[in-house]
Amino acid sequence: MTDSKAAAAPLRSAPRPTNPVAPAPAGARTAADVVTPALITRLTRGVTGSGSTANHTPFTGAKLADLPEATPEDVAEAFAKARAAQPAWAALPVRQRAAVLLRFHDLVLARQSEVLDLIQLETGKARLHAHEEVQAVAVSARHYGRKAPAYLRPKGHTGAMPTLTKVTELRQPRGVVGQIAPWNYPLELSVGDALPAFVSGNAVVMKPDTETALTALWARDLLIEAGLPAEVFQVVLGEGPVVGPEVVRHADYVSFTGSTRTGREVAQGAAARLVGVSLELGGKNPMLVLHDADVEKAAAGAVRACFSSAGQLCISIERLYVHDSIADAFLERFAARTKAMRLGNSLAYGADMGSLVGERQLENVQRHVDEAVAKGATLVAGGVARPDIGPLFYEPTILDGVEAPMAVCAEETFGPVVSVYRFTDEDEAIAQANATAYGLNSSVWTKDARRGHAVAARLRTGTVNINDGYAPAYGSAQAPMGGMKDSGLGRRHGSEGILKYTEAQTVAHQRLLPMAPSLGMDDAKYAELMTRSLKLLKTLRFR
Repeated sequence: MTDSKAAAAPLRSAPRPTNPVAPAPAGARTAADVVTPALITRLTRGVTGSGSTANHTPFTGAKLADLPEATPEDVAEAFAKARAAQPAWAALPVRQRAAVLLRFHDLVLARQSEVLDLIQLETGKARLHAHEEVQAVAVSARHYGRKAPAYLRPKGHTGAMPTLTKVTELRQPRGVVGQIAPWNYPLELSVGDALPAFVSGNAVVMKPDTETALTALWARDLLIEAGLPAEVFQVVLGEGPVVGPEVVRHADYVSFTGSTRTGREVAQGAAARLVGVSLELGGKNPMLVLHDADVEKAAAGAVRACFSSAGQLCISIERLYVHDSIADAFLERFAARTKAMRLGNSLAYGADMGSLVGERQLENVQRHVDEAVAKGATLVAGGVARPDIGPLFYEPTILDGVEAPMAVCAEETFGPVVSVYRFTDEDEAIAQANATAYGLNSSVWTKDARRGHAVAARLRTGTVNINDGYAPAYGSAQAPMGGMKDSGLGRRHGSEGILKYTEAQTVAHQRLLPMAPSLGMDDAKYAELMTRSLKLLKTLRFR
């Protein structure tokens, strides 16, 4: 064993590139073709900011645009504008607000090529992975455009005194929602989360990541074209430690997507002001390949689940638990598919994976891989940067034999790296999958639907996908999506995804008789009457 490790060491310390490069199509657009002075002027119109900042493309590191940067005073001004505009927006009938979302749905699909270019330039992801964002936003716009009136309509409840007490539950907008959006899904995790806030009558002040701000600003521009009042949607840009706390300080409710560490700070800031907060945070998501899984389908699914958006997706898979009886066959197919993935940086379909977004991500990926290999893990695929394609490209990587205390075992990598663990006992695999502080997403592969559902119910994650990685659960907009444990608080999508942006208000109308002694009763007779009434209501099975 010692000799084997020594012989393999040179290969592990200096792996050779294997993944092919997707050829750029003739006449492919460039950053200069897309990010024009006219576009920047259009998208930054009405954005509050007295300073200047810039964003860059991961494909080359070149600057894309100069953008307005907000000071704390600018953030306060943006909230003042939004607060002034919000009452008139909330006063509109909900169906009129919902119609804006449906028009936005059509505009996004009709002009998707514009935003696909921006998403690719700002995140470095492959075009097909950028299209996932278009799909998700269209689904959310359609869902809340159709269902918001039902979610928000007044609801009647049984009152304290049946027939005498009429109770109605109303849903009132919170006011101005402060939203802090991440860089990895700049369309879906910005405007996708804002849509239910808007349709429920709120204004939004959004702080997107500066490096992906053009995508969020494009979505704002399209929403205004669809009929949203411009002042209702404010965008502030700047450094997270400067602008983020100011958003939390002024908001009536806070929506945050990002790291668990920053999420704790956001939660503390919101708690100090007694305002609500929803948080989608980190993940170390497991995929369980059971003994009866279709190996070919599981291998293909693992490629999608692990390497979409270069693994920079909070619900992507970073831990693979594979039954020992099929582990070799699975790993052979999974490795072959992974090594065949085409890397590319052109604004066109054809690449299977794009770039990491920044130096910090690249350093973290390289650190996790190098440390794991140094401590005995086997590099099955990848493990090498690809500066020949771009400064932040890294090959999709598979590690076998990962064990604690390797950092990649427990820390979120947030890159194209997955660790493989073999198991023989299903209960043990479930326990290992749950043995993490995170609980965002998981995946189960089996031909037995009943077994798949039974295993899913035992996994401590907010979403579980059977025979797929993440897309079915996330794309089902009527169902809640979010994290357990350190992966967050609250949910997006479904009723929870819109009702969190509202305050429940109970209106009780007492008719004919008061809830107090009346008609000549003294206190004792009233108490006796109420006692008999309470017993009768239980007998009649009133709830």
